[in-house]
Parts: sequence; C-alpha cells; structure tokens
Amino acid sequence: MMKVLQFPLTRIAIGFLLGILFAYGTLLNYYLGYTLLSISTLMLIVAYFFEKNQAKGNLFFGVTTLFVSFSMGVMSLIMHTDTYQISHYTHEASYFETENIIVAKVQERIKSTEKSHRFLLSIIQINDKRASGKIILNLQKQKINKSIIVGNQLVIKGKIIRNKPPYNPSLFDYSRYLENKQIYGQLYANQQSLLVSPIVTKDLFYYCSQLTTTIIRNLENSHFDPQSLSVAMALILGQKQDLSSEVLQDYQYAGAIHILSVSGLHIGFLLFFLNFVLSPIPNTRKGSLIKLVLSIGLLALFAIIAGLSPSVIRSVVMFSFIALGYYLRRNTYIYHTIIVSIVLILLFQPYFLFDAGFQLSYLAVFFIIWLQPLLSSTWTPKNKVLQFGWNILTVSFAAQIGTLPLSLFYFHQFPSLFFITNLFILPFLSIIMILGIVIMLLAAFNIAPTIFVSTFEWSISSMNKIIAEIASFKSFVLQDIPFNTYLLISAYLLIITLIIWFEKPKYNKLVWIFIAIIAFQLSYMKTAYDNNNGQEWIVFSQKKNSLITERKGSKVRVYANDTLSKSLINTNLKSYLVSHFAIVDSRSSIPNVSYFNEKKILIIDSLGIYPKNCKPDILLLIQSPNINLDRLLATIHPKIIVADGTNYKNIQQNWKKTCQKNKIPFHATAEKGFYKM
Repeated sequence: MMKVLQFPLTRIAIGFLLGILFAYGTLLNYYLGYTLLSISTLMLIVAYFFEKNQAKGNLFFGVTTLFVSFSMGVMSLIMHTDTYQISHYTHEASYFETENIIVAKVQERIKSTEKSHRFLLSIIQINDKRASGKIILNLQKQKINKSIIVGNQLVIKGKIIRNKPPYNPSLFDYSRYLENKQIYGQLYANQQSLLVSPIVTKDLFYYCSQLTTTIIRNLENSHFDPQSLSVAMALILGQKQDLSSEVLQDYQYAGAIHILSVSGLHIGFLLFFLNFVLSPIPNTRKGSLIKLVLSIGLLALFAIIAGLSPSVIRSVVMFSFIALGYYLRRNTYIYHTIIVSIVLILLFQPYFLFDAGFQLSYLAVFFIIWLQPLLSSTWTPKNKVLQFGWNILTVSFAAQIGTLPLSLFYFHQFPSLFFITNLFILPFLSIIMILGIVIMLLAAFNIAPTIFVSTFEWSISSMNKIIAEIASFKSFVLQDIPFNTYLLISAYLLIITLIIWFEKPKYNKLVWIFIAIIAFQLSYMKTAYDNNNGQEWIVFSQKKNSLITERKGSKVRVYANDTLSKSLINTNLKSYLVSHFAIVDSRSSIPNVSYFNEKKILIIDSLGIYPKNCKPDILLLIQSPNINLDRLLATIHPKIIVADGTNYKNIQQNWKKTCQKNKIPFHATAEKGFYKM
C-alpha cells in the first residue's frame, strides 16, 4: 500500500482530483482556468531545465508537476461543463418564462414515472435560434403514445422548467444530481404539444438502442415473464427503466442492489469467464498479449451490446486496465492501472467523480484487491467446496468493509444479511450472466431457443425468489443510520489504519490506529455538540398536510394534524431526523399561537379564527383560510407572512400581491421551499 503512495502517478492523480474538486467548489470561469494551466505549464518547463542540470530531483520540479496536474483537473471540469458554451439554453432567461418551440434529439430513454414516459434530449434549436444543452422530457402517458426511439428529432412546444433544489431540509438534492449530469431543466408535454420528426440521427447510440429493442422484442415474443425480463435486462444490459419499485426494494433490503446495475462485479465475472475460455492459449509473452487484446475487445463489444451507458463504459475501462495490470504480471501494476483508469475516465468525464456509483465501484475493487487476500489468508480450508465458499465470503466482506462508510453516508442503511445473499447468489451469478449474454446475442439475431430462454427465465425467477425471501427479514435491515462527512472521513481513516496494521503488525502502526479512533470519537463529539446546541423552527413544504417542527438539540417537537402525528411514515420528517441525529420528543396538533426564540408566531388555519389583539412577528397561513388579508395586516402588522403548501395556488397568488402592496416579505413554501428560523 505504501509503495503505491510513493509512485509518482499516484501523486499526479491526487493533484488531478484536487483540481476537479477545486473547480467544482469555486466555479472558476473559462479564462481563469486557461491562465492557471498556462502558468503551471510554463513553470514546469522552467523546472524541467533546472532538473536537467542536477544529479538529484529537486522539490521545485515535484511541486510544479503537482501544480500542472491540479490545473489539468481544473480545466477538465471547466471544459466538460456545458453551461460555459455560449449557445447553452441556460443563458436565455426567456426560455424559462414563456412557451417555446424546441427542436431536440432523443439521446436516451430513462426510467418512467407513474404518469410520464421520460427521455433525455439534446437540444438543437429553440425558436429558430441555435441552442445546446441536455434536458429531460416528461411525456404524459396516454392510451395512444407516439413511438419515440433514440435518434428521433422532436419538435416540442413548452416552457423549460429549471431544476429546483429540495423543498424540504435534508432531502436528496435531485437538482444537484441532474446538474452533475449537465441537465439543467425539464420539459412537460403531452401528445398535442409534440411532433415526432421523420429525421432520425443514426449514430452509434441509435444502433445500440435498436439492438436492445430487438433483444427485448424477441424475448417478449418467447413469452418471457415480464418481471423476470426487467431483472434480466438490468442484470445483463444495465437497462433499469422497467424495474418495479417492489423488486428494487427487495434487492436493496437483501444487500444485492449492486447486482441490478452493470458494474465492476459484472465486468469482473465476464473477464474471469473470458480468461477461462482463453486458457488454452499458452501463457507465453505472445500468447498473453493475444489474450489481453481479445479480452479487451470482447469487453468493448459487451459495452456496445449494453448500450454504452456511462456505468458500463466506466466498468469496462476500469477492468480493461486491470487486465493490463495482470498482463504485466506485477501486483503493484494492478494498483497503478486502477489509478490510470481513474485519471483517464475523469479526464473525459470529470463529473463522474461526484457520482455515487463511480465512488462505490472503485472503492469495492480497491478493497477487494487489497483486503481480500489478507482475509483469505486467515484460514485455508482443505475442502475445495469450503475454499470456494470462503473466497466468496472474503470477497463480500472486503467489498462491504470498503464501501460501508460511503453507503451509510449516502443511503443511511445497512443490510446485515448481505453475506448470506452473496453466499447464495454469487456462485450462480456468473453462470446466469454468461447464459444471459449468450441468449441476448442470439436474440439480437432473431434467434431465441426455447430451452435456453426457459432455463434463463427460471434462473432469474429463482434468484428473485431467494432475494425476496432474504429481504422479508426486514428486522435485519438497519435503517435511518445517521452519518455525516466528519464520520465518513474518520471512519475511512480508522479502516485504512487497521488494514495496514493487519498486513504487518507493528507498534508504530498501532499508534496510528489509536489516533484514528480518537479522530472518530472527536468527529462524533463535534457532531453531537453541533446538534445539541442547534435550535430551529421549520415549516415544511407539503401539499396535503401541514407539518411544523421545533428542534432543540436532538429533541424534536412535531406539530401536525392527527393522521400525521400518529404515523411518522413521512419521508420529509425521517430525512430531517436522521441528518440531525434527532428523535421525536413529542407530538401535538398545530396551535393558533406559538413562540420560538422570543418571537411570536400566529397560525391561521381553514377556520380563519385568530385573536384580535395578537401582534405577531410571523404570520403563518395554512389550509386556505377565508380571510381578508388587507384588513388583517392593518390590524396585526406582522414582519413576514409564510404560506405552506396546503393553501390553494390562486389564493397564494392573491396573498403575494397583497404583501407586495404592503411591502411585507412573503414566503410561499410551494414556491421557495421550507421556511426556517
């Protein structure tokens, strides 16, 4: 491990990653990025000539090399940020204010919702003006839907809706997630506002999509069970658009969600199978090179069959470099090739760095390569069956240990039966995958032998049943686990120091373990201190039920209607409690008057009743009260008016105009999100 850190490429990769993070956090403009790269390159040239005349390397050359890699990271992110393009639709405010005629190309079909089919579009022009950028089309589901395929040009009449940040605290930021994919807006359309142009762009993505469509159609014609087919398409081709929420939840609770997205696990199995098939080729230098070329070529072919999705390309590139590392026959080269693959992928797609799938994939592979041999060496069963099972368990534990802190940080849950799932599923997954790939290839050529299809369908169905059975033990799924950035960093510090000590126990390594333990404790203490000293009063943004919370430290008082107060199955509230390490201390109905930090809050509900002599700091309106706001403001003189999402839109618009006339701030949670004191 320490040898890897001393490798110059590792330091360059660290500088490159820091450059991407810096550019992401500071949003440097194009010219500053170019200036930074030019200065660093000039410094490197000067340092090179100084280095040339010295017997030993100098510090200046090392620092300038790091500076150049940092600058390259900055420029990589800037060059792949679409909003820096002059033609990008975000530069024209009118596109978000009025309806436009938008011409766009269908780039990908994405997972649908209950009400809409969804497509990723690449904009060509808006209102006869050249434009660019990615956008999501939400097409209302109707009995008769126009056939839309990848490569189609669409003409759409509609207003672009900007991505909106989470309307409630501590929720997943879907807006940021889309922006990391360079998607800055969405369109909502129906059949009447959309025209499918006869023009079709027949690029590589078009042919990949057509191939996938052919495979699905032929398998459907073979009477493949729809639910099993959706799992098969996710497992083999990474197509998760048709997976039901129930299936996703089962795989999540069983600790097998990684199976349903083509990742390093799948490509690793495929590479292992290819090595087995190519094993008759002798391990001479020439023979090994032939194996390497064939392996990488077949992995690339699989990526095309799988539709060239980002996760597939990422995994294929990663394992192509791992195959290269094994070809070079030196263990340290495996780490080096992983580092090269990271830099190469991020050079062309720097926003992958902020993708949870990218982070988890590389962590899993890294810990399997590093930790699994150490775990495996603790016991050497003589029985081959036991040895096989032990290897599966050690691989599972290595990957789980490596990804656990990050999984807790993103998902706040831990499926404790993951090892049982992997013990049952992994031995057969490679067989299922190989059988699936063969059937997909045959289906692509309009061949679907009944015996093969039936066997494959049975294997998928059996796997689903096993997963569902394991997932049924919901008490073993630890949920709502609080975990923040401080705990994430300190947890990885502790894991890494423990593994380094486990490799070769020494006293000085033990000291680092104690330092890591103290760091983890300090992280927890800081988190506890921040939460215990925090106080806030929040009006949540909800349409059907009003929800107000008052937090003092780790205790939360919930004000809600009877239905919600009795049942806390509320995503908004759960996320808030988990992020603040808090619990619900008490529940009560919403009062007419409340106090927080010496501020009086008057709450008027649908009854429209309020104390006449009340002089509140804040006026909260809920459930569309029938009041004359002009007359009310003349009486009570609040400093700000807040309206939650339970009020009718037209009433809120009238209130907003009244507040503007009276020069009083107006906060509508349906428009601005939650209100917090």
